[in-house]
Amino acid sequence: MTQGELSHKEDVRNLSFEDLKRYLEGAGEKSFRADQVFEWIYQKGAWSFDGMSNLPKPLRDRLARDFYCRPFVSVQKQVSPEGTTKFLFELNDHEKIESVLIPAQGRATACVSTQAGCKFGCKFCASGVGGWVRNLTCAEIVTQVLGVREESLKHKKPLTNIVFMGTGEPLDNFENLMAAIRIINSDKGMNIGARHMTVSTAGLIPGMKELAQAGLQVELAVSLHGYDDETRSFLMPVNKKYPLKELMAACLEYIRETNRQITFEYILIRNLTCTEKAARALGKLLKGMLCKMNLIPYNPVPEFDYEPPNKLELLAFTTRLSQLGIHATVRMPRGREVQAACGQLRQGPTPPRAHGPGRVSPARPYGRRGQRVPRGRRV
Repeated sequence: MTQGELSHKEDVRNLSFEDLKRYLEGAGEKSFRADQVFEWIYQKGAWSFDGMSNLPKPLRDRLARDFYCRPFVSVQKQVSPEGTTKFLFELNDHEKIESVLIPAQGRATACVSTQAGCKFGCKFCASGVGGWVRNLTCAEIVTQVLGVREESLKHKKPLTNIVFMGTGEPLDNFENLMAAIRIINSDKGMNIGARHMTVSTAGLIPGMKELAQAGLQVELAVSLHGYDDETRSFLMPVNKKYPLKELMAACLEYIRETNRQITFEYILIRNLTCTEKAARALGKLLKGMLCKMNLIPYNPVPEFDYEPPNKLELLAFTTRLSQLGIHATVRMPRGREVQAACGQLRQGPTPPRAHGPGRVSPARPYGRRGQRVPRGRRV
């Protein structure tokens, strides 16, 4: 199918179940045909209408005339030693995104993107290095999950969890994110429980408020990554718009509205975010909140010069947080060897490593090249 042919059709995966039912009823078909089409796409993994054998051929022809249902072009697939698989997918307009299959004992997780590129430019993350191009459609989000699931089933591991932690800010693409979640969650769709899906955010307060009202029991992960406004604004420019005091108030409001725990993601950069001062500030910031912390040792990105803490520093920091009453778990890197770990996904292929495979860039007194860290802190 050519690009010109695609431009005159819609991806059928942009349609909700109700949308598809209305379309079929408008075409003179019985409503149960919508159940059959959804089953073929989301439960049987069909990539075309031709193979939907229980549909009449005239209906298959009509669907193929009005819609398409094809997989992404897989430009590259990389597998790390422990089995984490990173996909570089090409979209219909030739933009590229990355998705990851993370295997576990008897199951698997998909990490998917919600935007081509990212506009928020966190200074430790590859996703924003090339800037932002556009939002992904509902279909493009869902198709990543379908593609990753196909790979997981080849290894006899059911796909049970979805994390919206690839490139882009999920809550900056709220409408398409919600449409995709509802299809993935639906018993007519992929039937993955809402509590098995995690939406990550850099702290977009309006989106957090919308999510609290959405009526979905998804998990919320807030990228904290700094212990005060100075440190967080340095690492995450979004903090200048939504500073910590406002973000913490929004988190408390979210917890009250949903009665659900928040997970705070926190990057560990040696001598910057995992110091005694940082631990004390975090203890004060999160005191009494229904939350937990995921501690993420910095994963190397060629454009940035940081290093993670060593084992003793990591142990000292986690012990101190525990003493301060913070429940924190270290998220050990998965897929670092293929640039698939947290902070390493990007729009397009990963550039050659500046410091060799498996090594972290040496520490320098700069964050991004040429940009100094906050006064009095060295990395």
